[in-house]
Amino acid sequence: MQVSATATDAPAGLSDAQAAARRAEVGANEMPDFRPRRLLLIIEKFWAPVPWMLEAAILLELALGKRIEAAIIALLLAFNAVLGLVQEGRAQATLAALRARLALNVSVRRDGAWQVLPATELVPGDIIKLSLGGVVAADARLLDGQVLLDQSMLTGESVPIEAAAGMDAYAGSLVRRGEATAEVRATGAHTRFGRTAELVGRAHVTSSQQKSVLRVVRNLAGFSAVVIAALGAYAYFLKLPLTEMTPLVLTALLGAIPVALPASFTLAAAIGARALAAKGVLPTRLSAVDEAASMDVLCADKTGTLTRNELAVTGLWAAPGFDDARLLGLAALASSDGGQDPVDLAVRRAAADLRASDAPRLLEFTAFDPARKMAEARAQDAGGAVIRIAKGAPAAIGRLAALPDEATAAITKFAGQGFRVLAVAAGAGAPALVGLIALSDPPRADSAPLIAQLRVLGVRTVMVTGDAAATARIVADEIGLDGPTCPPGAIPDHVHPRDFAVFAGVLPEDKFTLVTAFQKAGHVVGMCGDGANDAPALRQAQIGIAVFTATDVAKSAAGMVLTEPGLGGIVTAIEEGRRTFHRIQSYTLNSITKKIVALFLLLVGLVVTGHALLTPLSMVIILISGDFLSMALTTDNVAGAPLPNVWRVGALTVAGVVLGLAQLGFCIALVLVGTYRLGLDPERVRALAFVSLVFSAQAVVYAIRARRHLLGTRPSLWLLLSTLLDSAIAAGLAVSGVAMAALPAVVVAQAAGAAVVFALLLAVAKLPLFAALRLE
Repeated sequence: MQVSATATDAPAGLSDAQAAARRAEVGANEMPDFRPRRLLLIIEKFWAPVPWMLEAAILLELALGKRIEAAIIALLLAFNAVLGLVQEGRAQATLAALRARLALNVSVRRDGAWQVLPATELVPGDIIKLSLGGVVAADARLLDGQVLLDQSMLTGESVPIEAAAGMDAYAGSLVRRGEATAEVRATGAHTRFGRTAELVGRAHVTSSQQKSVLRVVRNLAGFSAVVIAALGAYAYFLKLPLTEMTPLVLTALLGAIPVALPASFTLAAAIGARALAAKGVLPTRLSAVDEAASMDVLCADKTGTLTRNELAVTGLWAAPGFDDARLLGLAALASSDGGQDPVDLAVRRAAADLRASDAPRLLEFTAFDPARKMAEARAQDAGGAVIRIAKGAPAAIGRLAALPDEATAAITKFAGQGFRVLAVAAGAGAPALVGLIALSDPPRADSAPLIAQLRVLGVRTVMVTGDAAATARIVADEIGLDGPTCPPGAIPDHVHPRDFAVFAGVLPEDKFTLVTAFQKAGHVVGMCGDGANDAPALRQAQIGIAVFTATDVAKSAAGMVLTEPGLGGIVTAIEEGRRTFHRIQSYTLNSITKKIVALFLLLVGLVVTGHALLTPLSMVIILISGDFLSMALTTDNVAGAPLPNVWRVGALTVAGVVLGLAQLGFCIALVLVGTYRLGLDPERVRALAFVSLVFSAQAVVYAIRARRHLLGTRPSLWLLLSTLLDSAIAAGLAVSGVAMAALPAVVVAQAAGAAVVFALLLAVAKLPLFAALRLE
């Protein structure tokens, strides 16, 4: 809502009663909170494709009268939800603390008196004061005074603008110089950048992790249906009694459901998020940890992200008779000392680095006059003469001193490169041109190394900025961002990251459109930014990264927030994400293999022995001891892939089938040895099948930990403990005869030794398999 002050309420401002009435109409002066409500977060943990799988398993168990098994899966579902809520809740609490520290206050005129109030209480029609170093808290129109406004967080333009009476100042701008009084025109979501908030609300992308889990379950469901149908048909052919056929089918159903898979995904992401938080990267959504592994395109904002968002001297042209040190020394005298004017700060920093030996002594300084477009100073040189120094826009200085052709050519060159150009003139009598100073927003020191590291990691970087194309191109060349610049105009519908390296002069909706276009082309897109104009793209990207200096809006929209200065956190997020992905993929492959071998063992065992080799109870024990303890894979010590990870669910399924067949061969071999060599009765053969399945499953775990190496890195302590516990449970039950017929301890020991040999052989055999399937 926009409201103009009337003649009666403008000078004195609004009364408290008027302000309260308008606030009731338009709401508080705050942008929408993009964080989902707590209730919706809780519902999301139970109403999504992955939880549906577990809920279906619970209903199936209840329908079959298996209440204990249903309770176990329900606990797992709850564990999965609580783990995600706790981790994301901690991240949001950290963000809330950051927001509280950055809460704005504003000087506002109420009931005829100036008072300091929280910015959230502003309403249209309020009279506010804009002061040096302050943030403009709402869209406002200047009534008097003059200010220099830095709008880089909103527009992406690095050069501040002069604003005087009658001009507009937009919420989020920073006052770099001057003071003014202004009337609030719009607040909250009704400000000029309310459109940005609307885009953030619309932004949505489905997690590739959820898609992958569904595809894994779909493949397993299809395979299981075929095997279970074959089991039922063969059991009917053998004329097995219903009392034996029902447990057989039930066992197959239990073995086909990967109940711990979703919880393992959540646990692995939570562990990765905790590791990132310790390294200065705060994930606000767990899915962002996994997405970082697959990111192959990073859209990076320029101003404040790839650049320092502060002006610096980048070019000098000294007139004949002067040198660079003299030029900068005189310009520094005509610059404010201790203020926040970015131009004066840049000039003074450069002059301090190149100090002249005979610098004049300052006598008087006159601040920058926006009307005359210059600042002035009077100084005394080494000979005692008093000189006048003027610094400002070339056109303004040109009215004091002639600009030779060489100077005009230098101005054209600097301006063509997107630099801001200042002219300096000085003299005891009529001032003469001393030279020209070019200023720009230089790249961060770590931007070029970041681009190089991302290129090695297989991530293509694209610059997306609201700044001018010429300025963006110069920065791109300085940081090693090769590739053409997209022509001005609308973003092409079918654009690819390889088409352009720079997109300049874009609006917030253009950044949003670009990220969406890259996603439609099949890319996993990251977006890195700091301003409100980056928020829609940050929200739409699979992994939105807000830098340390980002605005509140950008941090709320992002999936990760860098909590330390610099861009190194981006590489850290990718590397940790790839380690997390490796762990998740290991568990997924292990789960697929287990389910396939369990079903095959039932089918082949029925064909070979004429009865089921596993009972429903033994399958539940395997489910608890095997599936749950294998979650220790989420803590494993692994090395991430050198290039972006891709979910190759088809390849994982094929690898699972091959590994499952190998494991099946091992289990059947032990069963045959037990039946024909050791002469075990059918009940003890079942016990041996159970033991061989558990031991060989652990062999598979250690064989597949490393995809392209024989054994890989040292296993984590938790993984080793889970192996010992799982093996001890299986051996203890078999030797003691609990839940199955007792086996001689020597037979169990021989089965364990055979499993060790099997693990070594499988580790060798998996190398060509994984290479052919391109599994990293």
